[in-house]
Amino acid sequence: MELRHLRYFKVLAETLNFTRAAELLHIAQPPLSRQISQLEDQLGTLLVVRERPLRLTEAGRFFYEQTCTVLQQLENISDNTRRIGQGQRQWLGIGFAPSTLYTVLPELIRELRQDSELELGLSEMTTLQQVEALKSGRIDIGFGRIRIDDPAILQQVLCEDPLVAVLPKGHPLTGNPLTLAQLAKEPFILYPANPRPSYADHVLALFAHHGMTLKISQWANELQTAIGLVAVGLGVTLVPSSVQQQHRTDIAYVGLLDSSAVSPIILSRRKGDVSPIVQRCLALIAQKTP
Repeated sequence: MELRHLRYFKVLAETLNFTRAAELLHIAQPPLSRQISQLEDQLGTLLVVRERPLRLTEAGRFFYEQTCTVLQQLENISDNTRRIGQGQRQWLGIGFAPSTLYTVLPELIRELRQDSELELGLSEMTTLQQVEALKSGRIDIGFGRIRIDDPAILQQVLCEDPLVAVLPKGHPLTGNPLTLAQLAKEPFILYPANPRPSYADHVLALFAHHGMTLKISQWANELQTAIGLVAVGLGVTLVPSSVQQQHRTDIAYVGLLDSSAVSPIILSRRKGDVSPIVQRCLALIAQKTP
């Protein structure tokens, strides 16, 4: 399927007339008819009922709506790319681990979005993925929780987020602050399963430092999945305290007595990147962090 197929179909769907659509597209009618037939063959379904008057099938109506959305997005991308290339707009790519959305990042995004001349690209990714994206230039800054030793990357700890336990509602340990030893006796839900190293290794290292191992009952890929599994009683987990902003009635957040149980918010960027937009971000972040 090529872009011209979408453009040809859009015009045909709007005119419901092969002759008129061909005129608007500045092509002959037979090639237009062949292009629509090719599109239908690729999709494996009819889009147009070739009767008089011409009409769209149910699949054709759905495809038309999606085609309009895709073509509009492509137009916006082309326009912004052109403006960025001509220096009329700036582009800033930000990579983020989901749990950092509860801290300084939302305020930064709100501040940056007020600039009408800035195109903001947000990508959810792990710290490891952020490092590769920084090196390739796909993002300019990243927010994660894992320390990475890479000579091409500069990392800055913005703050230390205390960890809290997540327990099913009504669990016997709900109430008073807990020790790591108490948690180590519980079946544990750990995340993410991949890629590694990750937040999971940070949690494992925390318990290992105190000579304890975890009884892992379930691996999850996402923080939200881990919390959901806690809610149905499969075990307990640890999350950064900022996640408590997400209120749920089927779980309980419980603090820890161990002051070393923290998870850092880490800003990653390319070494030597002194671009004005990155420096502007660093200044904004400095204003919003202790």
